[in-house]
Amino acid sequence: MTAQRVGILHPGEMGSAVAATVRNSGHPVYWVAEGRSHKTRARAESAGLTDAGTLANLCETCPVILSVCPPEFAADVAAQVLAQGFGGTYLDANAISPAHKQEIAARLQASGIRFVDGGIIGLAPKARGQTWLYLSGKHADTIAECFAAGPMEVEIIGTGIGKASALKMCFAAQNKGQIALLLAVMGAADRMGVLDVLRRQWERRAPDKTEAHVLRSVPKAWRWAPEMQEIAATFEAAGMPPEFHQAAAELYFRLRDFKDTAPASIEEVLKKLRRDA
Repeated sequence: MTAQRVGILHPGEMGSAVAATVRNSGHPVYWVAEGRSHKTRARAESAGLTDAGTLANLCETCPVILSVCPPEFAADVAAQVLAQGFGGTYLDANAISPAHKQEIAARLQASGIRFVDGGIIGLAPKARGQTWLYLSGKHADTIAECFAAGPMEVEIIGTGIGKASALKMCFAAQNKGQIALLLAVMGAADRMGVLDVLRRQWERRAPDKTEAHVLRSVPKAWRWAPEMQEIAATFEAAGMPPEFHQAAAELYFRLRDFKDTAPASIEEVLKKLRRDA
C-alpha cells in the first residue's frame, strides 16, 4: 500500500483517534491549526499531526480529506473545502441524516470530488475492537486503506451514499435516545414525588444501570442535541415518528450548562431539565 497524505478537519477527541489510526497505517496526517483552540492544538501535536498552515494548502497537499466535526458544522466544513478547489477523495464521517449527507455529496460530486459516506460507532478507541468506522460509497475502498492498522476498525457496507449514515443514525437513536428517556422519566418522577421510590425499584432490578449511567453521560450530553435532530429527520424520512428524538434534543439542550462538567447529583441535573428552573 502506497502512503498518501491525508488531511483531517478537525481533530477533536474523535478526530484525533481517527488521525491516529491513519498514522498507524503509514500515512502522514495534516491539519489546519489556524483558529483552533489550545486544547485542540495540544491534541494534534500529541497525535503527531503536521500543520498545513491554511485550508488552501491542506487541500492542495492532501489527496484525501477526512471531515470529523460536530454535525451542525458538517455542511459548512464541506463548503469550505469545495471553495478551495479540492479534487480528491472526501470522507464525511459526521453524525448527520442520510438525506443531509446526500445533499453534501451532491454538491461535492458535481465539482469532481470523490465522496465517501462514513459513520462512527463507539467512543475514541484505545484498542482494536472498540470502535467502528462504517463506510459506503463507490470510493470507500480508498478510505478503508487508510485504516488498516487500527485501533479504529473499518467496514464497507455498500456503494450508496447515505447507507453508513443510516446505520449511525439508527444506532445512536437507541444508544443515546435511551439516556434521554431516562432523563425524562426521572424528571417526571421527581415532579410527582416518586423519584426515591423509583430509584429503589431500579436498584432491585438493575443496579447501576439507570441513575449512574445518566450521570456519566451528562457532561457530554450537550453535544448530542444536534445529532438528535438529525436522527429525527432520518426517522421522518423513513416513515417513523420523529417526535421522540426531537424531544431528546430539547432535553440535551437544557443540559448545556454541564458542558464537560460532572454534576454533583441527579437532583442538580433534574433542576436543569425543568421548564420553570
